[in-house]
Amino acid sequence: MTSDEIRERFLSFFESRDHRRLPSGSLVPAEHDPSVLLTTAGMHPLKPYFQGREKPPHHRLTSCQKCFRTPDIDKVGTTTRHLTFFEMLGNFSIGDYFKQGAAEFAWELSLEGFGFNPDDIWVTVFEGDDELGIGPDEEAIEAWLAIGVPRERIVELPRSENFWQAGDTGPCGPCSELYLDRGLDFGNADDLPGGENERFLEYWNLVFMQFDQNPVGTLTPLPAKNIDTGLGLNRLAAILQGVTTVFETDQFVPLIALGEELSGKRYGTGFPTDRALRVLADHTRGMSALIADGVVPSNEDRGYVLRRLMRRAIVQGRRLGIEPGFLPAYAGRVRELMGAAYPELVEQAETIDMWVRTEEETFNRTLEQGLKLLEDVIERARDEGREGIGADEAFRLHDTYGFPFDLTLEIAAERGLGVDSQGFEELMEQQRVRARATEGRESQDRTREALRTFAAGAGGATVFTGYETTEQATAVAGVGRQNGHVLAKLVESPFYATGGGQVHDLGTIECEHGDCRARVLDVVRLGDDQALVLEPLEGELKNGERVIARVDTKARRPTECNHTATHLLHAALRETLGTHVRQAGSYVGPDKLRFDFTHGAPLSREELRRVEDRVNEMVLANMPVRAITTTLDEARSLGAMALFGEKYGDVVRMVEVGDGSWSRELCGGTHVRATAEIGVFKITQETSSAANVRRIEAVTGPVAVQLLRKYDRVLSETAATLRTQPEAVADIVADRERKRRELEKQLRSGAAAAPKELAADEIVEIDGIRAVFEITQVPDPKALPDLADRLKNQLGDPAVVVLGAPGEGRASLLVAVTPGAVERGVKAGAVVKVAAAAVGGGGGGRDTMAQAGGRDPDKLPDALAAARAEIERALAS
Repeated sequence: MTSDEIRERFLSFFESRDHRRLPSGSLVPAEHDPSVLLTTAGMHPLKPYFQGREKPPHHRLTSCQKCFRTPDIDKVGTTTRHLTFFEMLGNFSIGDYFKQGAAEFAWELSLEGFGFNPDDIWVTVFEGDDELGIGPDEEAIEAWLAIGVPRERIVELPRSENFWQAGDTGPCGPCSELYLDRGLDFGNADDLPGGENERFLEYWNLVFMQFDQNPVGTLTPLPAKNIDTGLGLNRLAAILQGVTTVFETDQFVPLIALGEELSGKRYGTGFPTDRALRVLADHTRGMSALIADGVVPSNEDRGYVLRRLMRRAIVQGRRLGIEPGFLPAYAGRVRELMGAAYPELVEQAETIDMWVRTEEETFNRTLEQGLKLLEDVIERARDEGREGIGADEAFRLHDTYGFPFDLTLEIAAERGLGVDSQGFEELMEQQRVRARATEGRESQDRTREALRTFAAGAGGATVFTGYETTEQATAVAGVGRQNGHVLAKLVESPFYATGGGQVHDLGTIECEHGDCRARVLDVVRLGDDQALVLEPLEGELKNGERVIARVDTKARRPTECNHTATHLLHAALRETLGTHVRQAGSYVGPDKLRFDFTHGAPLSREELRRVEDRVNEMVLANMPVRAITTTLDEARSLGAMALFGEKYGDVVRMVEVGDGSWSRELCGGTHVRATAEIGVFKITQETSSAANVRRIEAVTGPVAVQLLRKYDRVLSETAATLRTQPEAVADIVADRERKRRELEKQLRSGAAAAPKELAADEIVEIDGIRAVFEITQVPDPKALPDLADRLKNQLGDPAVVVLGAPGEGRASLLVAVTPGAVERGVKAGAVVKVAAAAVGGGGGGRDTMAQAGGRDPDKLPDALAAARAEIERALAS
């Protein structure tokens, strides 16, 4: 069976048994799941259903979910089964069938769907755990016995093997795994499932999701007992295709063949070659899937995972001797193999190719730089008689310059040197600890969980009416208190809850009879529900009270202008820069809009002008803005843009501008009715947000008008000061700036050309070396090297010149040393380093010339004294 046939047979089997087939979720988890960086299991997109936060589309579900696990990156290629990117088949029951049903389905499909011999199947169950306070899973044992599995083929295993959880907290429960006995050719008679052997191969995990773990070690029964199973498609393909490794299955063989074709090497001729070809096959699948789901290479979070994946692949390609520029060829082969199952690989082909090509070009330059730096490190280690490279040096190469540690190990070994691997790993762990630090996250999670508990206890979900009205007569469904504030839940609410980049509404709630009033401080989104945080102004809000909820339209209206303008900006950026541009975060409030997007370079002035003009063109066209409720499939077929990592149901809200051909996005925010309501759009700045992510901030409406009036006023005042017309200001300022630079250049050259003749008492004799220590006034520190050269000419050789120049809140230092003095042991870099410390700064340079700066010009005399002491020390040693 091919991988495609396995996938379809699994999904069809469960579909025919009343399971609803779901498409794979994104590798970027939805915002409701901050517990993981990337989707690591089939149940991650379904967590709100298991936790009872959202109503599932059906009580039985099935899917083939894209997954990515970062802990296995280093193992890829060295084993027969480890992958980073893989597909997980699963069937799920939400409050419907439980252990008996899950076991029966798995047994039937294993035998009738995949043709396994029942005598070759063993199962494992949870043996219990004292720390969790639960015993052996007798219910699971009885389920398997009822099917006919002999008791001796049911093996009890500990928590580490048979208790499943996606993170430290969240849905969890005991599990039962199915193993295939491959016979004594693969092991020994006393081998058992779960042990370190190749005889028993696990292929299916049935998770009996009964508990919610929060806090760690404390189990609370879930609202309903659920089933979550995971069957690794790639591992099952290896079994059914009769091969011993996933890399010999139909999804990988064409990628291995591409590596052979490009490198001229052959798979199976040796471990280093096999490992490199396997890494290339796995990593290029993973990078394609990550980029298709909106991840871009960077040095943080998911972007770091992607960058690491790409760079490991590039290194392996170089080791095989593949000519640079090979990643796009791999991406193309991945599309051929998997594009039918995952159409986003084809839809995002241009973006995938752009990022892999750019990253490969960039990293090849990084490798060249890293190799030169490593040569210096190796040379220094040899000169100092060391046996190896220190952990700090290896870590600096890795962390600062992106040079792979395994490449450092390999090259150092070739030169007969070791590397402090343990020290390197300790430094890496320190970095991981820093990266994991999420200050305030636990407190925020506790606050949100308390709000969720309050809302769940106050009845059904609030009905949001804010699309239709900004004033709603409604009733209070529940009242509570938290941290000195009043909590409230309304039956209907016009208040928009923070989400999708848009800030929450402000406003008031007044009792129908006027005897109470409260100000809305926050509107918290809780899945399909919401809760209000209020500040009482008068009276007391009570449960069941009839109230009038009013949105502050002075804040809502400009927020709507900025939100619609964000959609127009997104479209203009894609039109101007290319379809690789994707939203990577946003802020939409009444004061401004901020839009982060994937792009690898700053925008030029011309590009910014074109983007701004295009948005204003759409504003002036007064095109209608419509929100349409439709199916997710229909929205996608119309080309609607979706936010990566956002979770969408079967029914979605699509916002389109005009006929939708220019801008059509899935969006739950509030918008203007027509683009002319935006008034005017003005970009205020364009900066970097992260590696390969740019940020544009802009204003619209009255805020933009005020800004433009301010610019006009400043320009008019400047024109008056220059005694010219506003349109001539730029030329006049440019001309004056040119003249100022010419005068400064003349001053510098004049100061350097005519230094005073040194008096005898200004020259210090130190052990046969003539030296000058002088604090001098110069218009620009750039004049110091010329001045030092002329002073050296007066002193002869050997000589040392140490100059200090004060500035506004800044001190500059320069040390110049003649060759004769260098031979005596005086080095400019060492001298300037000591001197710079005295003025609170640092610097460096060559042995003959070094410069430094500091923030304390009053300490320049101390710096010159420190420089003299260092020269004396060097000559004495």
